[in-house]
Amino acid sequence: MMQNVHLAPETDEDDLYSGYNDYNPTYDTEELENDTAFQQAVRTSHGRRPPSKTSLTSSLGRPMTGAIQDGVTRPMTAVRAAGFTKAALRGSAFDPLGQSRGPAPPLEAKNEDSPEEKIRQLEKKVNELVEESCIANSCGDLKLALEKAKDAGRKERVLVRQREQVTTPENINLDLTYSVLFNLASQYSANEMYAEALNTYQVIVKNKMFSNAGRLKVNMGNIYLKQRNYSKAIKFYRMALDQIPSVHKEMRIKIMQNIGVTFIKTGQYSDAINSFEHIMSMAPNLKVGFNLILSYFAVGDREKMKKAFQKLIAVPLEIDEDDKYISPSDDPHTNLVIEAIKNDHLRQMERERKAMAEKYIMTAAKLIAPVIETSFAIGYDWCVEVVKASQYVELANDLEINKAITYLRQKDFNQAVETLKMFEKKDSRVKSAAATNLSFLYYLENEFTQANSYADLAVNSDRYNPSALTNKGNTVFANGDYEKAAEFYKEALRNDSSCTEALYNIGLTYKKLNRLDEALDCFLKLHAILRNSAQVLYQIANVYEIMEDPNQSIEWLMQLISVVPTDSRALSKLGELYDNEGDKSQAFQYYYESYRYFPSNIEVIEWLGAYYIDTQFCEKAIKYFERAALIQPTQVKWQLMVASCYRRSGNYQKALDTYKEIHRKFPENVECLRFLVRLCTDIGLKEVQEYATKLKRLEKMKEIREQRIKSGRESSGSSRSKREGSAGSDSGQNSSSSSKGERLSAKLRSLPGTNEPYESSSNKEIDASYVDPLGPQTERPKTAAKKRIDEDDFADEELGDDLLPE
Repeated sequence: MMQNVHLAPETDEDDLYSGYNDYNPTYDTEELENDTAFQQAVRTSHGRRPPSKTSLTSSLGRPMTGAIQDGVTRPMTAVRAAGFTKAALRGSAFDPLGQSRGPAPPLEAKNEDSPEEKIRQLEKKVNELVEESCIANSCGDLKLALEKAKDAGRKERVLVRQREQVTTPENINLDLTYSVLFNLASQYSANEMYAEALNTYQVIVKNKMFSNAGRLKVNMGNIYLKQRNYSKAIKFYRMALDQIPSVHKEMRIKIMQNIGVTFIKTGQYSDAINSFEHIMSMAPNLKVGFNLILSYFAVGDREKMKKAFQKLIAVPLEIDEDDKYISPSDDPHTNLVIEAIKNDHLRQMERERKAMAEKYIMTAAKLIAPVIETSFAIGYDWCVEVVKASQYVELANDLEINKAITYLRQKDFNQAVETLKMFEKKDSRVKSAAATNLSFLYYLENEFTQANSYADLAVNSDRYNPSALTNKGNTVFANGDYEKAAEFYKEALRNDSSCTEALYNIGLTYKKLNRLDEALDCFLKLHAILRNSAQVLYQIANVYEIMEDPNQSIEWLMQLISVVPTDSRALSKLGELYDNEGDKSQAFQYYYESYRYFPSNIEVIEWLGAYYIDTQFCEKAIKYFERAALIQPTQVKWQLMVASCYRRSGNYQKALDTYKEIHRKFPENVECLRFLVRLCTDIGLKEVQEYATKLKRLEKMKEIREQRIKSGRESSGSSRSKREGSAGSDSGQNSSSSSKGERLSAKLRSLPGTNEPYESSSNKEIDASYVDPLGPQTERPKTAAKKRIDEDDFADEELGDDLLPE
């Protein structure tokens, strides 16, 4: 190996680059003319070829090293050096970037006027319009979605015509045409333009060039179902079913499910049962199982209802167990993963699926329990046993509570209580729910002791149950301990800020404690939650009235009657407020509306009668006082007012007949006899002496009675004190009447004239104080389960958020 190694001579150490300018004289082209061998070669046959003026080539046609070809010098070495190109001239400057050649020529501009480019741009625009239409539909703007779909359809037709002119029909983009038509039909259907949607679907279905277009007949069947054209819906569903291959099992099952639902709509339950049974045998699911139970219930087949319920229970949920989301160790990485997936979209979907399954099972059990056995109790017991043996064992307790609700529907209060008492030994959650329901049941029965004991049991079983705390607060409220009741309501709100019953009740409590600003805040918060609650609107108006702000009270009452326009008491309250403000015309309007909806309110009748007397329309006042006389036939006052209106309107004969009728019914009424004497005297009737004699006898008897009372008071001081106390209490009651009652009674006394004794000496006045427009229950605290009994779903609400109402 060392023989090939040549050491550099010492003399060359000073010049590392020496020898590069030396070259072999063989390559010296300047002496070629004197080279005999070269000249001889030129004279050969090869040399007789036309001489090249620019380059010298080898015998093989390859340019010689260092030769000039096309004015470009080839590098001397076999490997071209950096910076040298075949375009570089000998002696030219070093230009590795080729800057001396100038800028590159511009790109060739596209010809936008070419037909192909126009077609491509139009196709892009059609695709954009279809996408915009779909986006608008997903955002809920159906009108815009339809406009975009129509625009895409117009441009697509222009595109097809242009393609036909440029290329052959085979090159038309069928996929684009299909998507445009399908989107247009979908948008027509979304906008309920069913005729146009069907026409568009027909265009797609009839075109043989569209593959698999036959399955769109399902959409056409759906449209006919919405139009309640059930026969055509079934026809198109079956046509679609025939055109879908058997390998697409899921699609076929969905179509068969639609067919079964359509049969139920038409009342063909046997055909529906055939469809649902086939699906349950192939691929059971919750909706089909529930529909099968409904069909068996419709035909009244008890045994098959039981079997269908068992099939529904056996449908697999295909979700993970809750134990998966419980950390098995203290590994921080595992805990982070579990925390991340505990409430992700998959977990939410699992919860929704489980809630839907429980809803179907609960509803089916409520439906069939009363009919599958001789009594509903035995039927519920059978359903409970089936549920206990399934994966839904937690629903058994809910079914038991539903059993209690059914007892309540049947007015069997004792059985409902006994059923709920069975849960006293259950786990804390169920025990708390049952005790809460028992508490409000006893509260509604005004058995506050029992209500209090069960409220305590519910709170002790589950301290975080807002309904239990609310019911406990109600029992304390009933005993008058408003401060303590407010604490329970506050605790219920801390546990569940959406507990509207507790918020309403704490507003009532503050109202009782005369803490009006805090009560108003509570009711305003509640109004933000329950925008159209008549009770809340009334309470706000009432608080403003107590705070002596009639304008705000009127404004909130106006909102109240917009929610309940036929509430006579709210209308009469508005009339009262306008009357207090001196606006008689507005007061009359609302009082009249109140009378129109409820013509038996004596206070409204009294005000309207007095209004017509005050405005000198006595004839119109008669019908109101006659109505009052029908409502209170033992009150002589209203009949005397009727007679007075006849007399003041000039109809003396009718007035006389009315007074005679009153005297027949109330022979000891002094005021009636006085008017009879006066009328008979004015008219000149013979009966005047008879009536005058009766009047004197009654007056004498009255004097004797007063003297006896006076002498009795003088002889018995204790008796007198007792009587004075009684009289004082009576006067207190009269003074406690509302200002409206005093004002109207005074008006009725003064209207006919001070010289008419019956108006000035009326010894019985009607209490005209205002009654709560929403009834006596308005001021009563709301029980936590009151709403649930009304809607037959309180047990579901009590037992957790997993259960849904009917």
